[in-house]
Amino acid sequence: MKRIDAIIRPEKLQAVIKALRQVGITGFTVIPAQGRGQQKDVHGVYRGHTYDINLHPKLKLEIVVSNEYLERAIQAIVGAAQTGRMGDGKIFVYDVLEAYNIRTGTVDETLDELNR
Repeated sequence: MKRIDAIIRPEKLQAVIKALRQVGITGFTVIPAQGRGQQKDVHGVYRGHTYDINLHPKLKLEIVVSNEYLERAIQAIVGAAQTGRMGDGKIFVYDVLEAYNIRTGTVDETLDELNR
């Protein structure tokens, strides 16, 4: 199994969800995030005071898939989230050794069953 962490623009969430569903991936977690990469600071004025925004709003998707679904998931995310501008995000992939079902306390093998 693999875990995919994808940092994306908030406005791309619905497109990414649709793309993931089209390749058969329905389970994921979405976490609000703020971050900094190569994207430039934004300067603003509020009540006459100038301020810099150096952390940009993002969303983090955490997805666990079987090894066979890894490339499909990555291509779906890139295809749906890419704008071609700085700040589109990043994808990180990790190995998952085991998963457990909290309700039953047993090893959770449904990922392999669902993603076949």
